[in-house]
Amino acid sequence: MWQLTWMFGFIPAWFWNVALIIGILLILVSWTLKFIPFIGTYRLPIQIIGILSLVTSIWFLGAASNEEKWQTKVRELEDKIKIAEDESIKANDKLRIAQAENEDLRRKKGGTIIKYLDKLITKEILKEIEGPERIKIETIIQQVNNCPIPQELIDAHNAAARGDGMKK
Repeated sequence: MWQLTWMFGFIPAWFWNVALIIGILLILVSWTLKFIPFIGTYRLPIQIIGILSLVTSIWFLGAASNEEKWQTKVRELEDKIKIAEDESIKANDKLRIAQAENEDLRRKKGGTIIKYLDKLITKEILKEIEGPERIKIETIIQQVNNCPIPQELIDAHNAAARGDGMKK
């Protein structure tokens, strides 16, 4: 059935409006023809043609109206998709900027922490600290030196935290 609708879709919209008007006129003419004796014999064929024209034109006007309604919805959704794509591009740009800032911040903080720990391990910081804190730091240094984890693994971890891979 959709094939017929598709084929009749090539007929211009004004044709169905004209067919509707002709169908209504033919039905009215067929009712008035029964009073004219000689032409009254053609009343039934004119009435059948008028009813067929009326029903067919209403059918295709409804189909055209329904198609237009769906095309309108499709256009609205396409517009929403375009707007969403534009917002997505803007959000992705903001996200890339935020990720770059976070990466820079991570590298800076990671580098600062590693420098502090390297300074701590080399006992340079002990010159700056006095009192009970110095004993705690000496204990930490002693625990790091007695750590069962191989120094290569610690260096690899520190290199990864700095962001320079396996380099020293």
